[in-house]
Amino acid sequence: MKILSIDVGSGTQDIMLYDSEESVENSPKMVLPSPTRIIAERIRKHKNDLFLSGETMGGGSVSNAIKNHLKKGYRVIMTENSARTINDNLNLVESLGVEIIGNREKNPDLSEMEFKDVDLNAIKEAFNQFDVELEFDYIGVAVQDHGFMQGVGNRNFRFMKIREKLDIPRRPEEFAYFNSVPDYFTRMNAVLRTLKGYNTVLMDSKFAAICGTTCDDYVKNLDSYVALDIGNGHTLAASVFEGKILGVFEHHTGMLTPNKLINYIEKLAMGVLPHEQIHGDGGHGAWITQAINGFECVVATGPKRKILQKTDFKVHYAAPAGDVMMAGPVGLINAINYKNSINNNI
Repeated sequence: MKILSIDVGSGTQDIMLYDSEESVENSPKMVLPSPTRIIAERIRKHKNDLFLSGETMGGGSVSNAIKNHLKKGYRVIMTENSARTINDNLNLVESLGVEIIGNREKNPDLSEMEFKDVDLNAIKEAFNQFDVELEFDYIGVAVQDHGFMQGVGNRNFRFMKIREKLDIPRRPEEFAYFNSVPDYFTRMNAVLRTLKGYNTVLMDSKFAAICGTTCDDYVKNLDSYVALDIGNGHTLAASVFEGKILGVFEHHTGMLTPNKLINYIEKLAMGVLPHEQIHGDGGHGAWITQAINGFECVVATGPKRKILQKTDFKVHYAAPAGDVMMAGPVGLINAINYKNSINNNI
């Protein structure tokens, strides 16, 4: 079985082409600038009015680039789906000065840029340069999706859905969606539309990374630990016991200090970290099904993981398939293999 696995982050897109007949360490891999960074830079360099089409994708630097383009006096016309990149509330997007048109409408008079989180043609061309044929049975994609519900803030809505999913202790593989996702996950649904016709597996990037850490050879021998994906924007921590997530907290990385991390991680493991403490500090929240009562070490991945060096925790930096940058892709591959193993045993 072959799997193309892509973790789309705010800084990079991490790509692995996995073949179950080969050693995972020999899988072709690429770490490239994220679509968000690429599109944002193209907008910054553009010196005229713009027509932005395509799908909902990661915002962040793209949203900032659009706002700056408007401030320079240029027109920005966007289709409804692409406009949701800035905000799912289209009235708010229009209030910024963006002109919104229907998804099937065109504006041939303006330069056009197409939004999408996954560019299969570009990935195929890159692999072709090294005579690697892009064939796969599944394509797995990880993105961070806050979800959307009218009248509910994205911090609250995102964590409400995490809490609903973690109603009981669950394996991280169970956070994957196969070929369909709930309508409220607008970014994931955009990826599905982009990859229509493919056997597609979607996963939130944070849980894909946590799933990937469980594939690290050292971590496989642990019974109890706290896993952290410390990203450029967000940090997710999960208390894990015998392969299942018992509790989580999610915060904004830039608001965390070593002392806060020590406090939050210890309380998470003991099962006494209140949601209000994280949410009141500007984070998304906390949810615990039960305590793990002690942990053997902290397992870390993500570009900002070095903050843990300023704590007294025993830290293991996870490198699934021998590469710290492949935590997300390996997590997706693991989720697909796990689902297939269950189906084969039915």
